[in-house]
Amino acid sequence: MNSALVLLVEDDHTLRQSMAQWLELNDFRVTQASNAKEALKLLVAEEPDVVLSDVRMRGMSGLELLDALKVSHPALPVIILSGHGDVPMAVAAMQGGAFTFLTKPYLPDQLIATLRNAVETSSLRRKVAAYQKNSEIEALIDRQLIGEDQATARLKSSIARLAVLPVDVLIHGETGTGKEVVARLLHDGSARRDKPFVALNCAALPADIIESELFGHETGAFTGASGTRLGKFEYADGGTVFLDEVESMPLAAQAKLLRVLQERTVTRLGSNKDIRIDIRIVSATKESLKGLAEKGSFRADLHYRLMGAEISLPSLRRRGHDAILLFSHFSAAMASRLGTAARPLTSQEMETILSYSWPGNVRELKLLAERRALDLDWMPEATGTGDHFASDGASLAEQMDQFELRVLKNALAEAGNSADAARSLSLPLRTFNEKMHRLTRRAGTAQGN
Repeated sequence: MNSALVLLVEDDHTLRQSMAQWLELNDFRVTQASNAKEALKLLVAEEPDVVLSDVRMRGMSGLELLDALKVSHPALPVIILSGHGDVPMAVAAMQGGAFTFLTKPYLPDQLIATLRNAVETSSLRRKVAAYQKNSEIEALIDRQLIGEDQATARLKSSIARLAVLPVDVLIHGETGTGKEVVARLLHDGSARRDKPFVALNCAALPADIIESELFGHETGAFTGASGTRLGKFEYADGGTVFLDEVESMPLAAQAKLLRVLQERTVTRLGSNKDIRIDIRIVSATKESLKGLAEKGSFRADLHYRLMGAEISLPSLRRRGHDAILLFSHFSAAMASRLGTAARPLTSQEMETILSYSWPGNVRELKLLAERRALDLDWMPEATGTGDHFASDGASLAEQMDQFELRVLKNALAEAGNSADAARSLSLPLRTFNEKMHRLTRRAGTAQGN
C-alpha cells in the first residue's frame, strides 16, 4: 500500500505526538492539527487520505468538524475518537457520515487496521467515480461522433483523454470534418462543462472589430464605443473559447492573444487594467500553422502556445465504412423530422457513397443525406478520385479488394509518400507496399479480362 496521509486532529499535545509516532512507524504520513479550525485551514493546502479526530476539543468539536468536512470534502473518510464512548455520541457520529467511531483507550492494532480500511475504501470509491466519469465522457463522445473505423476510434480516444486535462488544444482538420463538434466535446467532457462555451470564427470577424470582440472595450475607446463591453474571453471566464480558422486572425490580434495565453489576463480597449480570467483555448485550423509561420503570416510563438496538445481529424475518405453509418444516420434523422419512414440504402447507393472522395467531408455528406430523405437529387456529380467499384459480376472478395485499394491510394495521395501513408493507416511499411503491389496487380488483371 502506498504511504497514505493522515490528518490527525487532537488538542492534547503529548497524546497527539505519541499517536503521530505510532502512525509513522506503521508507514503512514501524518500532518497534525491541535484543533478543528486549524485542521480546516490545513485542508486548503493538504490533501489527506483520511482524517482521525478527537471528538471533545476546545472550540469546534469533532462532530462539528465532521459536519464541516461533509460539506467541503464529502468523499474524505473521517474516523472519530473519544474517551467518552456513550451510545448517543457514537450514533451522532455515524449519522453524521463518520467512517467509524473508536473509543479511548483504543487498541493500537485496531486503529491501524481501521485507518488502512478507510484509505482502501476511499481509494476504491475514487476509482469507481473516475470509471463512471470516464464512462459518461465516452458515452457522450459516442453519441456525437458516429463511426466505428480505426481512425474514428483513435479520435474518440484522444478526445476522452484530453477533455479532462487542463491544457489548450489545437485541432487540425479539413473543412467539414467536425472541428467545432470536437471542440464542444472537449468542453462538455471537462470540469468546465457548466461554464460558457464561446465559439468564434476568426475568418468571419472584420479585422477592425476583432480585438473589441475578443478583449472588450471601455466607453469612448473608439468612435461608436458608447458603453463598456465585455469581450468574449472575459465573458467565457471559467469556460472554453473556441477559435475556429485561427490562421485568419490578424497579426495585431495574434500578439494580444499570445499575451492572454501567457498571462491569463485581458485588457479591454481603452483601459490599462488587467482582468484575470480562467479560460481554456481550443483553436482549429485547416492550414499548417508551422508553414504559415515560416511565411511570416502567423506568429511562431503563438503557434507553439496554441499547441499545448493537438488533435488531427481524419478526413471522411479515410474513415472506411463510417460514411455509410453517417449517411444512414443523417438521412434517418431528416426522415424522422419529416414524419416519414427512413428508406434503407440500396447496394448501388452504398457503392456510390464509398467510392466518392467527399471533398466537403461530413458537412457535405450530411447535406446529401438530407436531400435524399427529402426525395431530392442527391447523387454526387463526381467521385474526385475516379475510383468506382465495379460491382457487376464481381465477387465479395473482389469488391473488398477494390475498396482496400482505394483506401491505400487515398492515404498515399494525402501523405505524399509510402512511409507516412503506412503510418497513417497503422500499417508496417512493408505490409503497405505488399498490399499496394498485390491489389494493383489484381485490379490490372481484372481490367484486362
